[in-house]
Amino acid sequence: MAKFKLIVSDSGTGKSSVSEVEGSRAQALIGRSLGETIDGSALGIAPTKLLISGGCDKNGVPMRADVHGGVKKYIVLSSGPGFRPTRHGERRRKLVRGGTITDETYQVNFTITKATVPEQPPTPKVETKPVEAPKPVTTEKRAPEKPKAKKAQRKPAKKSR
Repeated sequence: MAKFKLIVSDSGTGKSSVSEVEGSRAQALIGRSLGETIDGSALGIAPTKLLISGGCDKNGVPMRADVHGGVKKYIVLSSGPGFRPTRHGERRRKLVRGGTITDETYQVNFTITKATVPEQPPTPKVETKPVEAPKPVTTEKRAPEKPKAKKAQRKPAKKSR
């Protein structure tokens, strides 16, 4: 039986929520890949459109969209998920998992792309008063600014013995 931890983040509010699914709801995710958009109601989440944005397995190995399938592979990375370079131009061989969700996937990250809001009744129109034309602005000539005088610097007083 597949069991996943779902992390759903809302970029509009900046908040994320965590939930777990197993059984038939979890089976709906198997075979999906990173970058796909799915319906949130299939996972028991409010009627929203969810984008699969990432994930990892039980050992913390991150998923990458550019590795095909659900396998683990060592690839040379210079940036992106699974590697943070410490120097400019650094590359390193790292272990990553493919972009397809399998039984071995532990956590799946989602981003809300479109929230469906129930239709609201039309609001009544409110009459507004016409706006008066703005008053013309008069241009007054200003006196030229005087240059500021420099303050004389004091020398420190001599200490007496």
